[in-house]
Amino acid sequence: MKLTKEQKAAHRAAFREMNPAEKLEYVWEYYSWPILLALLVLSVLLWSARRELTKKEPVLYLALTNVTVGEDLERALTVGYLTASGKNPKRQEVYLYRDLYLSDNADILDHEYAYASRIKLMGAVQTKTLDVALMNRESYDLLSSGGYLLPLDDPALRPLLTSNEVTLSDNAIEWQLNEADTHERVTESVQNAVELSGCPLMQSAGFADSLYAGVLTNSPRAEEALRFVRYLAA
Repeated sequence: MKLTKEQKAAHRAAFREMNPAEKLEYVWEYYSWPILLALLVLSVLLWSARRELTKKEPVLYLALTNVTVGEDLERALTVGYLTASGKNPKRQEVYLYRDLYLSDNADILDHEYAYASRIKLMGAVQTKTLDVALMNRESYDLLSSGGYLLPLDDPALRPLLTSNEVTLSDNAIEWQLNEADTHERVTESVQNAVELSGCPLMQSAGFADSLYAGVLTNSPRAEEALRFVRYLAA
């Protein structure tokens, strides 16, 4: 019901006569919902502003496949690279896909994990949010065979370049379905990774097995990816 002028004046006069505690109780009783709504809107605005101010731009996406790194090496792969390449670690980042496990021979305990890792990696490849893979030999063989690694011919990397098989054609599915008499697989050898085990950065991390780095074939940041691989190999 709309108040008259006299009623409004009476309410104002009554409010002026209240002590501070009574005024606070009155405001909360009649205006609590608008106050709560305003506080909620303000919180959302502040959260959005903080997120925008602290959001980092990925300059590179790196997958660790069958490789686990410690804190020191992870820092070297991220902040260390950004600093060495003149970028700002406060505003930019090397995005890591950690703990990816790729295998064609996973036992029953690891099968679901290997499958989930493959799906995650393939999703990153399809959305072009994967540039470099740091790999052990098994994952290197799988990614190379699948044609996911870019052929490399960089003079600075030439002493460390290594070759692997790339599958050109494979009728395994037809053969398994008895639609082909023989299993025929055609491959070629391609230089598509660098072997990093002898490099100071990897030696300091204490890796016992061979370690490889490769650039993804469809990376939209191939030049940045090559700079990153050179950094690893230095």
